[in-house]
Amino acid sequence: MFAGDQNGLQDDPRLKAISEAIRVVPHFPKPGIMFQDITTLLLDHKAFKYTVDIFVDRYREMGISVVAGVEARGFMFGPSIALAIGAKFVPLRKPRKLPGEVISEAYVLEYGTDCLEIHVGAVQPGERAIVIDDLVATGGTLSAAIRLLGNILISCMYFFSNLAYFN
Repeated sequence: MFAGDQNGLQDDPRLKAISEAIRVVPHFPKPGIMFQDITTLLLDHKAFKYTVDIFVDRYREMGISVVAGVEARGFMFGPSIALAIGAKFVPLRKPRKLPGEVISEAYVLEYGTDCLEIHVGAVQPGERAIVIDDLVATGGTLSAAIRLLGNILISCMYFFSNLAYFN
């Protein structure tokens, strides 16, 4: 479901600015994929702020203690959201990027396979988490993130089809 459908944002002018700031790149990284390039959104400070503000407004009062960001685009929005809602930021990284002991989860991509890792002890029982990433293609990355976070996950935030998407 789109943010506007559930959260009363359908007439929010911020969504139009966000949508207009995201560039669609056809056939990247391979033929048939319509890549949603959020780097153009990052170049527009107002659209970037609107994006963070929409999600801060949603999660500020939900008792979230963990914002988990999926490498790499989740790192662009996750820390700002975590700071604004008073939560810690936990990176979900690609293999061999985190020092120390990690937990790994493999997953299938739209065009291959990959793996996410999290530091052992980064999340604790009883915490409440959201996952930040840029889009859902096959759902593989989200599934791996859910397995890594275990039972503390309460919500996910993605950019999907140029609009904010909540689950």
